This record gives sequence, structure tokens and C-alpha cells, in this order.
Amino acid sequence: MKNDVDPKYLDLLRDVLENGVEKKDRTGTGTLAVFDRTLRFDLSDRFPILTTKKVHLKSVIYELLWFLKGTGNIEYLQRNHVTIWDEWADERGDLGPVYGVQWRNWQEIDQITNVITQLQANPNSRRLLVSAWNVGELPNMALPPCHFAFIFNVMDGKLNCSMFQRSCDLFLGVPFNISSYSLLTCMMAHVTGFPAGEFVWHGIDVHIYQNHLNQVNEQLGRTWFDLPTLFLNQEIKNIDDFEYDDIVIKNYRCHSAIRAPIAV
Repeated sequence: MKNDVDPKYLDLLRDVLENGVEKKDRTGTGTLAVFDRTLRFDLSDRFPILTTKKVHLKSVIYELLWFLKGTGNIEYLQRNHVTIWDEWADERGDLGPVYGVQWRNWQEIDQITNVITQLQANPNSRRLLVSAWNVGELPNMALPPCHFAFIFNVMDGKLNCSMFQRSCDLFLGVPFNISSYSLLTCMMAHVTGFPAGEFVWHGIDVHIYQNHLNQVNEQLGRTWFDLPTLFLNQEIKNIDDFEYDDIVIKNYRCHSAIRAPIAV
């Protein structure tokens, strides 16, 4: 299958460079930003991941498994040597009721299990939505959710997912988000018995930080490779039973990572 992930992503980088407006931001770094963009990715054959720079798959997989555990403490990530949330956690490793807490325990409601149950009972439902934007608990979160909601939809017998992201760090964060939600969609398809269809990413404030411009131009000068293939352990029947070794992405050929500072 032809790699259309890097071309779409690189075109969005160019779009922001060419059409972005300068904006101030919470971190004080400054951005170039555009409003409201969409990217679509086919999940039926190959796995959507950038090849023009290395995306740290270990972090993508462990972070998603951490979300699914429904905890706001980073102990699981640290135990598995994933440090991507360290800057926001307090001295006890707590982030408050972020992402996974909302996914699995929104006022004692397990949204992920509810979606799985609905998919199995009524796959034509248009209410297969998970939200992390719990207004009453935002003040208790170390960082309000950037990717704040996602919805599943069965069309032509395939499971699709659309994710909505209010704030999009295009160089550092969005590559993780694309692969993470593509993986989640494939895992949800696997446990509900549907083939995976598409993942659609919706970004609202899509920005490049001013201190990432050199790195963006370096990536734009690279060519891309063929996409890898995702394999899930066929013995897994429950979303909560997935472990790291049950998720294998084969033949991931990519350029080296491009380091850039995180705006906290």
C-alpha cells in the first residue's frame, strides 16, 4: 500500500508555514497557527505512522495502554521507562483526572466498555462517543485534554473513528496522536469483530511552535518509506487484556528522530 501518511502530514506542515498566523500561547513560546484541518488515514492494510522521522512506538503503545487502565498517575509509564508525561506530574506522579480517568470512570461510567457493548448490540448507533472534556473536573487536571473527544461509527461493515483535538502541537504531539488513535481503533475493531476502516483526525488550533521551525524544515527535506504492518494477538478478546507484547508493528523503516523542546 502506498504511503499517504507522510505526504498528508508534510502538506499540513507546509500549510501552517505558508498560511499560519503568529499567535501568543499559554507557554509563552509563540506559534504559527491555522484553524480547523482534517486528515484521513486508511487502517485496512498498513499502520499509519510517520517515516520521515522516528516516532517512538514504545511511548505510543504504553501511553495508550495507560489511558485504557483509567489512571491519572504515571507510575505505570515510569515503570516501563516512558517519560512523556513527567513534566506535568506532581511529586507523587499524579496528573489528576486526565484522559484515561475520564475514558474509564466518568462519574463512575466506563465510556470505553459502554461503546464496546453498544457496538456489539447496535452497530448502527450514532452515539458511540467518548469524551475526556469533563467540565467539572478541568480545574483538577494538570493539563486539560488536547484530544478531547472521539466517536466510532460502523459504515459498510467497517469500524471507523474520528478524533477531535482542540490544541495541536503539529511537530511533536500530532504524530503520536495519529498513531495512538489508529492503534486504538484497530484494537476496538479487533475486540468487537469488525474490520478496521478509517481514522479521521480533526484539529482545531493547528500550530507549529516558533522554536520548532528548524526541525520542521529538516523533516520537510526527507523522503518517506513504505508503511509498516500492525499485528494484534488474536487470542485477546477483551480490551483490558492487551499488554505491550500483544501489539506488534512490523517493518517500521524510518529516518532518525528529530529532537525538539517541549512547550510545557
